[in-house]
Amino acid sequence: MYSANHWGGSFEIAADGAAEDDHSRNMDVDRGALSARQHQLDETQQSWLLGPPEAKKKDKYIDLGCVVVKRKLLWWILWFLIAGIILIGVPIIIAKSIPKKKPHAPPADQYTEALHKALLFFNAQKSGRLPTDNGIKWRGNSGLSDGSDLTDVKGGLVGGYYDAGDNIKFHFPMAFSMTLLSWSVIEYSAKYKAVGEYDHARELIKWGTDYLLLTFNSSASTIDKVYSQVGIAKINGTEPDDHYCWNRAEDMAYPRPVQTASSAPDLGAETAAALAAASIVFRDNAAYSNKLVNSAAAVYKFARSSGRRTPYSRGNQFIEYYYNSTSYWDEYMWSAGWMYYATGNNTYISFATDPRLPKNAKAFYNILDFSVFSWDNKLPGAGLLLSRLRMFLNPGYPYEESLIGYHNATSINMCMYFPRFGAFNFTKGGLALFNHGRGQPLQYVVANSFLAALYADYMEAANVPGWYCGPNFMTVNDLRVFARSQVNYILGDNPKKMSYVVGYGKKYPRRLHHRGASTPHNGIKYSCTGGYKWRDAKGSDPNVLVGAMVGGPDKSDNFKDARLTYAQNEPTLVGNAGLVAALVALTDSGRGTGVSAVDKNTMFSAVPPMFPVTPPPPSKWKP
Repeated sequence: MYSANHWGGSFEIAADGAAEDDHSRNMDVDRGALSARQHQLDETQQSWLLGPPEAKKKDKYIDLGCVVVKRKLLWWILWFLIAGIILIGVPIIIAKSIPKKKPHAPPADQYTEALHKALLFFNAQKSGRLPTDNGIKWRGNSGLSDGSDLTDVKGGLVGGYYDAGDNIKFHFPMAFSMTLLSWSVIEYSAKYKAVGEYDHARELIKWGTDYLLLTFNSSASTIDKVYSQVGIAKINGTEPDDHYCWNRAEDMAYPRPVQTASSAPDLGAETAAALAAASIVFRDNAAYSNKLVNSAAAVYKFARSSGRRTPYSRGNQFIEYYYNSTSYWDEYMWSAGWMYYATGNNTYISFATDPRLPKNAKAFYNILDFSVFSWDNKLPGAGLLLSRLRMFLNPGYPYEESLIGYHNATSINMCMYFPRFGAFNFTKGGLALFNHGRGQPLQYVVANSFLAALYADYMEAANVPGWYCGPNFMTVNDLRVFARSQVNYILGDNPKKMSYVVGYGKKYPRRLHHRGASTPHNGIKYSCTGGYKWRDAKGSDPNVLVGAMVGGPDKSDNFKDARLTYAQNEPTLVGNAGLVAALVALTDSGRGTGVSAVDKNTMFSAVPPMFPVTPPPPSKWKP
């Protein structure tokens, strides 16, 4: 039998007798001696003899439910997490608490930079009592007595815009300018917002429409006259008027008679178009929008009156030479389109698509000059406006046949823009001569560049890659390239290497045919002829008319920067309206927020049920 031996090894247990002898001997041993012997043992031996070793401390565990872990390990994890929070979290908190600069917007392209300036031209052309934030330091209140002798207009005809370098307020081109600005805001409102000009553009439109509401009895449903102009200019006159005198608008001291028209199918229809388009721009202001559309209906009714079909300018020496209207059928078509979009009233679209209207307007005759959009010819704009209806809303029968005609005419007009087809001449520098080399070429260029860019956006929004010009397939990009080439020419990509927009670029016109820009704002009030010294001065304008697009070069790309060359160096309201529209259509700032990125119905979606369009009653229209 074996027994445990604390010293190691094994030994055999003696028999019982031996055990007893040993026991007896042990009984005789001196206990003190034994105790001393024990003290001689080393520490290891003593620890063994003193009893069993002390029990080791057992690890403590924590049951987390899904797993059991050592408490010590859990503490290590906890401390590790706390350290991580301190090392990582605290710096993040500190970094976030430090004020940061707002991220810069993407750099503006050249079209956006020019757009900011082009809009300022309208601020400089304002007539009336100017707001404190108008932003043009050298301008002040003017024309405060305009129309003061009119008994039916409370407060007179104060406000509006001066047309060009003179101080006349021509209502026909002013109304067209407001229509064009409104169209650009309607189609590209998101772009205007992206570049920070939305509120500015709307304020400029409202300044114009507020004034147009004064030019007739806008509170009545039936009217019998409109005021067509404030201020006059006699050809080769020798008495003080808006051309004979060279004065700042603030210093005018000569008579400014008001022109009245009891027949104005063209002016009345254009005014209706301007108010109707603006009513869409201001749909977020229900009261003002309703006022605009109701007034538009009244002046449209006046324009369409069968006994009032004589053009507003005919026989008026103060208008005919400057803004003579050659037809009113184009304004009928143009205004009917806008009235329909503003109201949803089928009467207007029924008239616009009555086959007799495009026939009388010669809209489908492929006449070259009728393909050029301008203040006097609205056919291309009206055709595109009605093509939009077909492309996106497609009202179907009984409008489809006429809408197809407008759409086809629009496509043909766009074909005529390209040099390869030889419809129009181009300068060697690449400028389209839409007005055949006559003065003020740029206003025609920008208006038609706007239509080209807009049609390209329409096609892209409708997922149409292009269209055919005869056997030649033209792409959406071809159209944009054309529009950009024309605007780029204006901004400096031309043989003269100069910008035709004042204040844009390093080289631009500095001697404008413009009374306000050329006459110093020095506290001196110059007489009617006392301002001639500034008209004839050779130096640069003391007041920079920022954003003004001048008339432009001749058919040989030549340009003379002199005040007396008004055909080349005078800016106009319609010119800048077209420029603004073309620039916002072409800019890449806010790209993706134009008509191609929005619901195609939103442009006119607030109208009472417009779509689907119900067939109208038989037409009562008379040619």
